Amino acid sequence: MGDQPTFTLHIDQNKYLPLDGREVHAILTVSSTGALTTTSAAPAEAAEVIIVDTSGSMSGSKIREARQAAATAVAALRDGAHFAVVAGTDKARVVYPRGQTLVRATPATRKEAQNAISRLSANGGTSIGEWLLLAGQLLSAHPDAIRHAILMTDGQNNEGADRFANALARCSGRFVCDSLGVGSDWVPAELRRVAEALLGTFDFVRDQGDLAEYFRRITQTSMSKTVAELAMRVWVPQTATLKFVKQVSPTLLDLTGKRTDVNPLTGDYPTGSWGAEEREYHLCVEVPPGAIGSEIRAGWVKLVRPDTQEVFASGNVLAQWTDDLAQSTRINGKVAHYTGQAELHELIQEGLSARAAGAVDVATARLARARQLAAESGRADTARLLDKVVEVDPRSGTARLRPHVDKADEIELDTGSVRTSRLRQDGVGG
Repeated sequence: MGDQPTFTLHIDQNKYLPLDGREVHAILTVSSTGALTTTSAAPAEAAEVIIVDTSGSMSGSKIREARQAAATAVAALRDGAHFAVVAGTDKARVVYPRGQTLVRATPATRKEAQNAISRLSANGGTSIGEWLLLAGQLLSAHPDAIRHAILMTDGQNNEGADRFANALARCSGRFVCDSLGVGSDWVPAELRRVAEALLGTFDFVRDQGDLAEYFRRITQTSMSKTVAELAMRVWVPQTATLKFVKQVSPTLLDLTGKRTDVNPLTGDYPTGSWGAEEREYHLCVEVPPGAIGSEIRAGWVKLVRPDTQEVFASGNVLAQWTDDLAQSTRINGKVAHYTGQAELHELIQEGLSARAAGAVDVATARLARARQLAAESGRADTARLLDKVVEVDPRSGTARLRPHVDKADEIELDTGSVRTSRLRQDGVGG
């Protein structure tokens, strides 16, 4: 492991359960130095595909900003990284280099790519699945590299639902994709599906003039990765059931359905590529009730590199039954915090969906509760956005939906709901 980053795994939980207690909750904090521990080791191979929406709705200033953003991403590639630029309409085509391949980043190839980008024009439809399939094809030639794509769009996907779902399924596990929505005509739910399938992020670029900075930041983050894939391997006893595994920080991402069986009691959950960073995961295991004083290992967690089976860190999730009410009713601070963050996300999603469907009472109740929870958990940014959608009288507590809501404010609230705040040392989110 001398040429690998250092990983640590810390588990926060209250292991004590009441006599009839069955659910064990734990927050797993995974930290990585991201830095190679030997100066002679070569940096990890990187393969990047930059996908630019060039559909008809991107005409005018949007395509100019998109060209600048893509050129900025190319400039941010580190020397030696493999890359390509893809233009997306109702089809996908490689803008640079020529042919269905990637090329290494050098001063010369960067300049050639930027020249090709400068000639991009806007026309045609939007087929996000086709764009991702081409990216997957290009990246498949570099199976040992840290494979990543950045995708931007300003409009709604024109593909059929089945075709889009099939494309996401075919790309899942092959590369990570971070996506951006520009303006107010795109659908957050579509890019959320991309993020969930490809273990990436999705974000809202409110001002198209900021697009280049988003591209630069995402590309630099991708170039800083040093481990292509890390799996969270979870074992539970034969009598137990693993109810869910979710990433809860820095963004919410449900990994439960992405399990790959290792054996009947053990499964691997993909976490994507890693650099110098920290993420947190919420694990829930259902166990059969035990006798007073008995303790079991409810889960055994390992961080594993799937290709080599090398274990980077491990830890135990425990359960012990007690008749001490003070012990069994104490909720671990991190578990409580991230349970609240997940509830906040669900309330916002349910509230916005109900509002779109015209279910005013449901929307009002959900969004008002979300506003209260955001304030209680220190999410001032989310509370500010909720204030633009729902109005709550501070004296009576009566809530009502605002009749006129800027579409951009609604999209920002929607996309921002997947981001979570960290639990500070003083016990407050931030």
